[in-house]
Amino acid sequence: MTIQHSFDSMFSGIIGQEYDMLRLICPLAAEMSHLVGQRVGEYCTQKHDDLSVLELGGGTGITTLAILAANERLKITSVDNAETMQSQARKSLQQWQQEGRLEFVLADVLHTLKNTEENSVDIVASAYTLHNFEHSYREEVIHQVHRVLKPGGLFVNGDRYGLDDVDAHTRLIQHEVQGYFSVLTELKRLDLLEHWIIHLFSDESENHVMRESVALAQLQSYGFESIRLDHRNQVNARVTAFKSL
Repeated sequence: MTIQHSFDSMFSGIIGQEYDMLRLICPLAAEMSHLVGQRVGEYCTQKHDDLSVLELGGGTGITTLAILAANERLKITSVDNAETMQSQARKSLQQWQQEGRLEFVLADVLHTLKNTEENSVDIVASAYTLHNFEHSYREEVIHQVHRVLKPGGLFVNGDRYGLDDVDAHTRLIQHEVQGYFSVLTELKRLDLLEHWIIHLFSDESENHVMRESVALAQLQSYGFESIRLDHRNQVNARVTAFKSL
């Protein structure tokens, strides 16, 4: 069974409605969750033992499910501080929780990282969480991610990585906003449109926006190696990095 087939079939019966709405509003975000799970699965092929995953900002469980689909040897701790969103994930993914493959932690991401033992986690994974943090908070998160990873451990993040070319980046954001209006006005969901536009203003503010060159340099400054940004599509991209052996 391929990762693609497993990922899609699991979504069809578990959190299909939530996933379908995400694909309508932000189709690239749904694809990025799949790509995070795919990279985790590739890492698992190099290992033979059970592997621990710390997921930062599990939300409603879309990326969590992609990671679960990647390999049966993964055991995931999914952290989020939004009870409303995590309750949806708990309901949708209770099968894996009952099997002992998934644990939910309702807490602040940085607080959880600081209380995690050094060199204790095989994989830290995330999607569309880090871009929400202010710069100083995000920098401390990256520092703590490096600390908790085992030597050779993987960090993978699918997220909004802003282009260094500000004019080109702005044009992409304008195109993104046009998409929100097109989809949500047709659905007569002006309530959701308002939410997404307000959220986008936060994402694009100077104290939040996560520029590609700055983000990659930050990873390097904390000791990560083999840093790679790939699968860029508009302002979305996947970043992978490893803690040195």
